[in-house]
Amino acid sequence: MENKEQKALALAEQVMRLAHDELLIHLRFFDVALAGLGLSSRAGSAMMQTDGARCYYDPVKVLKAYQREPAEVPRTLLHVLLHCIFFHHFQYDKLDPAAWDLAADIAVENVIQEMDLSSVALEEDQDRARKLRVLKEDVGALTAEKLYRYFRLNPPTPSEREELVRLFFRDSHELWKPAEELVITQELWKKISERVKADLKSFTKGKPGAETLEKNLEEATRDRYDYGEILQRFTVTGEDLTVNDDEFDYVYYTYGLRTYGNLPLVEPLEYKELHKVREFVIAIDTSASCRGEIVKQFLNKTYSILKGTENFFTKINVHVIQCDQEVQSDTKITCDEEFDTFIKYGKLKGFGATDFRPVFTYVQELQRQGEFENLKGLIYFTDGYGIYPEKSPGFDVIFAFLGEDEQRQPVPPWSLKVILEEEEAL
Repeated sequence: MENKEQKALALAEQVMRLAHDELLIHLRFFDVALAGLGLSSRAGSAMMQTDGARCYYDPVKVLKAYQREPAEVPRTLLHVLLHCIFFHHFQYDKLDPAAWDLAADIAVENVIQEMDLSSVALEEDQDRARKLRVLKEDVGALTAEKLYRYFRLNPPTPSEREELVRLFFRDSHELWKPAEELVITQELWKKISERVKADLKSFTKGKPGAETLEKNLEEATRDRYDYGEILQRFTVTGEDLTVNDDEFDYVYYTYGLRTYGNLPLVEPLEYKELHKVREFVIAIDTSASCRGEIVKQFLNKTYSILKGTENFFTKINVHVIQCDQEVQSDTKITCDEEFDTFIKYGKLKGFGATDFRPVFTYVQELQRQGEFENLKGLIYFTDGYGIYPEKSPGFDVIFAFLGEDEQRQPVPPWSLKVILEEEEAL
């Protein structure tokens, strides 16, 4: 019995090595990624699964799959490898697992289908291709991120989900849950993916089927920002009535009280210099492409981050300016109650073409009139299709866009671009 198990283990290891070499021969631009993903047998598990450091396989299931359809083993290994290259396993704890599982599997299988490799082709690929064509009509480019947003807004029925799982499920995602210690970090996988992206251009030059792989790599490797951290740019130095612990010595203070009764030797400093938010502007593009509910949710998120107790002065001066091709309204907010009233009863105005310049001209005029003591910055929530000012306005500017758009023109060099996914803006 022991010899039989050892033989099965040896055969499964050989099959996995063959699958590994098969991918290396046909997909040379994956050499670094394949080297980064080790192979380990794990009896009693799914046929294959990964934690981002190793691909674990069940020897018995691998041998049965190979016997059933030899291409199934390299196909599944490629499926697992692409999950790692696209960082799918690093986002699992931040998203709805059911929707993300489905989106990630479909995105990966779509890439494999379009690569058109005979060595990993399976019998049901025609059925998958038909379903992918339908999804492309509804979603567009089939990246996991876009598919995830689509499934969140359009949840599949139980029967639809069952069909999608049957067509696109390959590996278990059980090990995608965050580990206490990562053997291969997201930063390392990003470096591997950047290398794949660079090698892809030379290895696939003139060959069809690489476009979708490139799109997924672009999505995976593009810089992502913590919106809350970026808003720290809008902090200004001011005085707050609080004890400055850095400059106050409690030893002398308590010694004086103890020795001389009610006479401390050192008085505490009342004023402490803190970086807090006092004045800023939120500009809202009210052209037809910016939806009302999304705008309100963005305002809520931005205001909530900025009004955190450690970042917000008691006295504030916030202007919410609505503009399409001209300034439509300016709502001044000095307290939470005024903001809540605006969110509850305020209406979006405009819905014409987009021109960013009037907002900057208007804000600079407010500065000249003395409306702001020390305006630190302006956040402009927009689709990005408009006319930008040529010169820096003299304060920090963030252009916040909902989703990536390749057709969008670049922002001015004096400003910062932030891409918010819809689930981040809400």
